[in-house]
Amino acid sequence: MNGLLAAVLLSLVSAVCYATAAIVQERLAATTPPSRYGLLRSTRWWGAVALNSLGAILHVGALGLGPLTVVQPLGVLTLVLAAPLAALLVKRPVSAAAWRGIALVSGGLAVLLVLTGSTPAQGLGGADQITLAGSVAGVLAALLLTATTVGRRARMLRSVALAAAAGVAYGTASVFIKTVADSWSPSMSGLVSTVPLLLLIGVLAAGGLAASQSSYRGGGLAAPLATMTVVNPAFAAAVGIVLLGEGFRFGALGAAGAVIAAAVTAWGLAVLSADSAGHPLLRRRPRTRQIPVEGPGPVVVRAPGRLSGAVHQVVVRRPSPGRERTRTPLSRH
Repeated sequence: MNGLLAAVLLSLVSAVCYATAAIVQERLAATTPPSRYGLLRSTRWWGAVALNSLGAILHVGALGLGPLTVVQPLGVLTLVLAAPLAALLVKRPVSAAAWRGIALVSGGLAVLLVLTGSTPAQGLGGADQITLAGSVAGVLAALLLTATTVGRRARMLRSVALAAAAGVAYGTASVFIKTVADSWSPSMSGLVSTVPLLLLIGVLAAGGLAASQSSYRGGGLAAPLATMTVVNPAFAAAVGIVLLGEGFRFGALGAAGAVIAAAVTAWGLAVLSADSAGHPLLRRRPRTRQIPVEGPGPVVVRAPGRLSGAVHQVVVRRPSPGRERTRTPLSRH
């Protein structure tokens, strides 16, 4: 088994772990009363923690075996697998919009896998690490300044800016995780040299978590989730292409195909995110069935009163053939 295939398999199992953990956590949140420490006594919650931890370990292993242009886009399978797994585990039906999103994401990822080139041997060097850290600090500062400046005047723009900041932070953390995995050495000098990167990874992960949590305040679920899910792999893949020398097969034609496949994947993620949030644009309005009233029976029409909430009743009699319609007012109650 070559490294690329192993990375794909590890990413797939990692996505299954993350999606299953998300379903368990969602069910706990929906069925458990709010409590600060109540979840610590829940066996299911600890099971979700174990699944998240296993997913993270498998993701790190995949980053050590495959290129960022493959491993990071495959991370979006978490959102793809969540719908069918929810149907299997908690009997939640999968909507037609969700199936469309799954088809779009799966097709886009398949094309990206076909176009992916070989894996470079090494991660980021010392100078590239400093360059990336400085560039990311500037991007995050600009996004956070945008979110702070717009404030309440444009809540959706604030939410999208924070979600983009979270995606950049998570994507950069994955780049540094890959660097640690590629340059890992069991010697003391190797362990000491990775300490600054491990600390930076912790800071980026914590910052991404804080930004993602804040992005949902006033912005709903669909827009922040779609933004974060797209920006994370897109930024990491861009770093892999620019700094790590990763690329795609067939030259410029392959790169153009990869861009189109990425756009299709992003559109599928937007559809899945909107469906998971219950977006009204994806729900068909139920057809109202009008039942005709036949026969000369009375129909009571109730209208609200003006002051005391009294009800005025008017009996409307449907005219029989050849007769005129008559209205007989009733007394007020």
